[in-house]
Amino acid sequence: MVVLRKLPGMPGWPAALGLRLPQKFLFLLFLSGLLTLCFGALFLLPDSSRFKRLFLPRRATASASSSSSSSASSSSAASSSSTRDTDLPRSPPAAAEPRHASPAAPRRLREKLRTAARMAGPPAHTAPGSRQQVQGGEGRAESATGAPPPRETRTPFRFDYQRFRRSLRHPVRGRRPGEDPETRARRMKIKEMMKFAWDNYKQYALGKNELRPLTKNGHIGNMFGGLRGATVIDALDTLYIMELEEEFQEAKKWVEKSFDLNVNGEASLFEVNIRYIGGLLAAYYLTGEEVFKSKALELGEKLLPAFNTPTGIPRGVINLGSGMSWSWGWASAGSSILAEFGTLHLEFLHLSELSGNPVFAEKVMNIRKVLNRVEKPQGLYPNFLSPVTGNWVQHHVSIGGLGDSFYEYLIKSWLMSDKKDSESKKMYDDALEAIEKHLVKKSAGGLTYIAEWRGGILDHKMGHLACFSGGMIALGAEHAGEERKQHYMDLAAEITNTCHESYARSDTKLGPEAFRFDAGSEAMATRLSERYYILRPEVVESYMYMWRLTHHPKYRQWGWEVVQALEKYCRVEAGFSGIRDVYTTTPTHDNMQQSFFLAETLKYLYLLFCEDDVLSLDDWVFNTEAHPLPVNHTNFKASVQ
Repeated sequence: MVVLRKLPGMPGWPAALGLRLPQKFLFLLFLSGLLTLCFGALFLLPDSSRFKRLFLPRRATASASSSSSSSASSSSAASSSSTRDTDLPRSPPAAAEPRHASPAAPRRLREKLRTAARMAGPPAHTAPGSRQQVQGGEGRAESATGAPPPRETRTPFRFDYQRFRRSLRHPVRGRRPGEDPETRARRMKIKEMMKFAWDNYKQYALGKNELRPLTKNGHIGNMFGGLRGATVIDALDTLYIMELEEEFQEAKKWVEKSFDLNVNGEASLFEVNIRYIGGLLAAYYLTGEEVFKSKALELGEKLLPAFNTPTGIPRGVINLGSGMSWSWGWASAGSSILAEFGTLHLEFLHLSELSGNPVFAEKVMNIRKVLNRVEKPQGLYPNFLSPVTGNWVQHHVSIGGLGDSFYEYLIKSWLMSDKKDSESKKMYDDALEAIEKHLVKKSAGGLTYIAEWRGGILDHKMGHLACFSGGMIALGAEHAGEERKQHYMDLAAEITNTCHESYARSDTKLGPEAFRFDAGSEAMATRLSERYYILRPEVVESYMYMWRLTHHPKYRQWGWEVVQALEKYCRVEAGFSGIRDVYTTTPTHDNMQQSFFLAETLKYLYLLFCEDDVLSLDDWVFNTEAHPLPVNHTNFKASVQ
C-alpha cells in the first residue's frame, strides 16, 4: 500500500489538488490500480522484450528464455499386430496415466514448427513442464548426449545420392546371368506369393496396418502410436527387389498422399524404428525418392524424446504426439528391454548420415557407453535394464525374445561401418564367447541349441525368434580369425539344423513359436501355448545366410519346403494367415497377415533363390525387419554449393 506523507509547511497532497476527504480514498484506489497494471504488464511482454530484461535480473531472464525455448522445441518435435519380441499385453504404469496431448496446432503452424526444429536441431534438454517431460515421478531427465551445434555454426548439408549409388559394388537387383530353370521357377513362385499377399492387402486393408484375410478387412493395432500403413512401408523394398513395378508405385503413391505423421498415440519405439524408419530408409536408398527420406527423418525426430532419461537409455513406449515416454507395464521395475534399445543403431546412424545431424548417432553411441560401463554377469547381457540407474533389473538372458536383435546389431554395426567400428565387433565377440560358454548346449539326440538363462539356472528351450542366430553366427564367422572361422561356421550350421528340425518334426512342416529339449522331447513344443506359427521369418533368414556363405544345396531345399507348407496351410482365399497349431494338418487360422511376412519371410525366401549379387552382402546389411541398409564405403556428403 502507498503511504502519502504530509510535508511540513505544505498542505496534504490531495488537499492541494482540491480533493475533499471522501474523494481521497477513491483517488488512492485508482492510483494503486494504475501502478499494479503498469508493473504487471511488464511480465506479459515477450521474452525478447528489452523492457522485461530491464526490470528482471539477468539470470532469471536467461532461465525463463531457456525454458520457453525448450518448450517450443518440445512442442515442435511433438507436432513434427503382434510384437516381434513378445506378445505380452501393454499397460503403461499408473504414473503415466495423464498422457493426453494438447489440441493440435493448425497445419501451417505445425509445418513452421517442424521446419524450425529441423533447422535448429532437437533440444538439448527437456524443460520442467514441457511436453517431453517423462512421466513417473523422476522429474526432469536431461539428455545424456547434449545439444547439436548451434544453427549459425552448422554447415549446410546435402546427401549425395548419385555418389552413393556409384559406390555400390553390385547392381541392386543383380545381373541375372544364366541360371537353372528350377531355381528361376521357384523364385517366380515366391514372387507370385508376394503379389497375392499385396493385392489382397490393397483390396481389403490399404491404409490399415495389416490384413485380416479371413474376414477381409484391415487391422490397425495399438503399438504404432496412430501410424497407419505398416504393411505398405514394410513391403516397399520387397516389391522393388521383386520388380513388381506397378505394385511398388501403388505403395509409393500411398506414402506420398496418405502417410500421416501428425498422430497422437502410444507407440513401441522398437517397432516404429525397425518397420517404419527401417522401411523408409531402405526405400530411399534403393530408389532415391526424396519422399522416403523426408518421412524417415521426420519420424526419427519424433522418437528422440524417448531418450530423455537420466542414463540416455530410451524407454520402450512413446506418445508420438506429446513426446512423453514410459516403460512397458509388464517390464520389471520400469526397465527398458535389451532387444529394444539395442536395436536402434543401424537406423539411427543412417538418420545422421542422411540429415547431417549428429544427434541420432550420439543417442545410440551413448547406449554403448552405458552397456560397457555396467558389469555383465558371466559376460552375459540380461534382458532388463533400468533407464534411471543404468543397472540390470533381473538376470534373465535370452537370445530369443527380449534379447535377440541386440546381438544381431552388434555384428551388423561393424559390417555397416565397412569394418571400422571395432567397438561393436569386440562387444559381439565377447558376447558370443559368453553365450557359447554358458548357453549353447547339445541334446541327447545330438541337436545343438541355445538355452535361456535365469539367474544361473538354464531353461532348455529355444524360441522361433532365436533361430535368426544361425545366420548371425555364420555372418560373424566370415570375419573371424582363421583359427575360429570354421568353428563358428560349424556352430551356425548346427543351430540352423536344429531350427530346421523344429519344422520337420511338425505335421505342417512349419515351426512352433518355441520348442524344448526336456522330458524326452527334442525340438518340439511341449506346451499348447507354444504351438502356433505366425508367418515368422527367422528360420528362412538363417537358410538365406547359410546358402550365401556355403552354397550347400540343402538350404535351398529346406527353403522350398517352407514355401510348400505356406501354400498348403497358410494361404487362404484373401491372403496368408498364421495358424494356431503346427501339429495338426487341419489347423485353425489366426486371421492375420503380419506385415513382416511381406518384409521378411517372402524377401528372404526370394533372395534364397537369387544370385548372390542381388542385394549383395558386400553392399548391404539387413536390419532386423529385413530392410536393406547400405554399407558405408565412403562419406556421401555433397560439396556445399
